Amino acid sequence: MTTDSTAFWDFPYTSQRMPLLARNVVSTSQPLASAAGLLMFARGGNAVDAALATAITLTVVEPCMNGIGGDAFAIIWDGKQMHGLNASGRAPRRWTSEHFSQYSSMPPRGWDSVTVPGTVSAWRALSDRWGVLPFAELFEPALRHAREGYMVSPTVHRQWQAQVAELLPQPGYREAFAPLGRAPAPGELFICPGQAHTLERIAASKGDAFYQGDLAKAIADHARNTGGLIDETDLAAHQADWVEPLAMRYRDVTLHEIGPSGQGIGALMALGMLAHCDMKAARVDSALSQHLQIEAMKLAFADLHEFVADPEAMRTVTASDLLDSSYLASRARLIDPDRAAPARAGSPHSGGTVYLTAADQNGMMISFIQSNFKGFGSGVVVPNTGIALHNRGWGFNLKTGHPNQVAPGKRPFHTIIPGFITRNDAPLMSFGVMGGSMQAQGHVQVTSRIADYGQNPQAASDAPRWRVMDDNSTIAVEWNFPREAIEGLIKRGHSVKVAARFDTEFGCAQLAMKTDHGYIAASDHRKDGYPVGM
Repeated sequence: MTTDSTAFWDFPYTSQRMPLLARNVVSTSQPLASAAGLLMFARGGNAVDAALATAITLTVVEPCMNGIGGDAFAIIWDGKQMHGLNASGRAPRRWTSEHFSQYSSMPPRGWDSVTVPGTVSAWRALSDRWGVLPFAELFEPALRHAREGYMVSPTVHRQWQAQVAELLPQPGYREAFAPLGRAPAPGELFICPGQAHTLERIAASKGDAFYQGDLAKAIADHARNTGGLIDETDLAAHQADWVEPLAMRYRDVTLHEIGPSGQGIGALMALGMLAHCDMKAARVDSALSQHLQIEAMKLAFADLHEFVADPEAMRTVTASDLLDSSYLASRARLIDPDRAAPARAGSPHSGGTVYLTAADQNGMMISFIQSNFKGFGSGVVVPNTGIALHNRGWGFNLKTGHPNQVAPGKRPFHTIIPGFITRNDAPLMSFGVMGGSMQAQGHVQVTSRIADYGQNPQAASDAPRWRVMDDNSTIAVEWNFPREAIEGLIKRGHSVKVAARFDTEFGCAQLAMKTDHGYIAASDHRKDGYPVGM
């Protein structure tokens, strides 16, 4: 990557953060977690070691956004080629349609939203394949914070406190994460002995205790005692899968995503449509540029929610059908540059989250994401373990015959996605934009800024974002979104809502771009984190 262009080094947005330039980098949303990754580099570890120590520490210092009981995905450039890891869990074998007939929609909290957690299996799989430091050593920073406590940061406090009232009734939540009936205040010391015990067992057993040992029994016992269906057999059957990432060429770069049941294919579809639009003729940050991206994203979302599921259930419409060039060209023709339009699913030819990235001087780069889904997830916490169980089951639906209908042993539709960009078959940037449905559209916005407008990673992160809301029609924009662009979107027929300054619904990006001599690492100003390196 050549970085001698004057325009590349522009920082035109309000945050005025500066990127980090170093040969070894790690970037995440929480400074204590970044420090854990840097410590692994100092001990001779590689990018995977740094990423894993960071991820493990995040379960302790940012528990309101991820946890030991969540899911994870990764894209790795090992220095020569790319690999994908899907460590998401599957539905318990007793999750039948008959069981869920009591509901009108999938429950957002409680045991009937808890699928098998996969995060621990991701840590083990990545360490076994590429780690150079002992597995147990990766847990040292997290264990220190769990045993001795850490000072809660302001952003973590806000996100934590916003969930407490809803989650207090869930079994085990108050005792572990709200003993005073509230979130810890900014600057307050928080200690979680249960997490320390759990992490010690995972470290000592390389994760086996979580799926086949005493921790698995604790999870299953808690389910039996409080109305859950998950048991030891479900946990023992879990496996993480190595997968081939999907890809979409856009201008002179290629975006890579983990395939279904994740939403990454939505970003690829949107870019496949935008490839037919003259984005460079539309000024960066202009209403036209934003409108074209929004309309492409709306069309992608319409297809996403109609067709995407566990790939084994996508028998009528496959990922290849959705990424077919002629199909995306036909979808692009629906985009009117002067008018917003309702987005409906097409007819393809049949045939709360944390993100981090790390890269090292030997060329290894990892794009890693783990999540409990909606903040703490289901709200269910296993007693004396600090294991907050995710609510990924909420990603299923109850529509009879839909490819994403809930069923035993099936993976639900997933929102968390790591991203990776290459240029000329060589690595360019590992990145992610955490935040529910914001992730696919965040990947589109960042990729366009890199490929269409030549921005550096920090500027691409700092730029004010738009978000297509869950009705796939209303558009939310950040407080500092250009007034001219807002007026242009409204003129084209969009319903636009301007968010408050500290709204957390626009995602949080972490990015590491490869250069001739190292990396440019950037961290989102919307959270507490920063990049570190050496």
